[in-house]
Amino acid sequence: MKRIDFYLDFISPYAYLAFERLPRALDGLGYEVTYRPILFAGLLKHHGQLGPAEIAPKRDWTYRQVLWLAQTLDVPLDLPAAHPFNPLALLRLAWACARQGTPNRWVCETIFRHVWQGGAPADDAGRLAALTAQLAPPRDPASDAVKAELKHATDAALAAGVFGVPTAVVDGRVFWGLDALPMLRAQLEDATRLDAVWAGAASVAQGVRR
Repeated sequence: MKRIDFYLDFISPYAYLAFERLPRALDGLGYEVTYRPILFAGLLKHHGQLGPAEIAPKRDWTYRQVLWLAQTLDVPLDLPAAHPFNPLALLRLAWACARQGTPNRWVCETIFRHVWQGGAPADDAGRLAALTAQLAPPRDPASDAVKAELKHATDAALAAGVFGVPTAVVDGRVFWGLDALPMLRAQLEDATRLDAVWAGAASVAQGVRR
């Protein structure tokens, strides 16, 4: 059985859509998913980039596209009252709920839907308190141990070649984005099917640098 590491940040609507679609995209295949919440902003800082919502025209397009994608994919999605927001409290809450090493799908699903369903502020203190009570984490989300786990997960993602969310890693190969789900399925169906794709991409020399 193949093992998939699924890297996510609750701030990303694309991560939410990919999370919701993953079971259907891989229907009929044998696999195991490990969900790994990470700090997307940490990836951006490492690579010297801005997030999509930090670039005005790209921000507008992102919201239009994800609303359309949600309708097309039949996934309930409401934009939160304000975006981007600071996701640290939600990420730490997820890790605080991890009882067997990493957060389970129900925990991640509950937090994703807290953000992307209903249209309320994702970082509202009252809503966060209610969400924490619902999830009943066995550890304090503000503890040093939980903070360290989030940082370690983000560092491990960078070491694995992850540069954005959502990202699935299987067989040492990185599949980035909602639109990579068909490629991920192909990898699970036949590990050699994408060999020519990987080899072809690796053969391209670096051109102009800025």
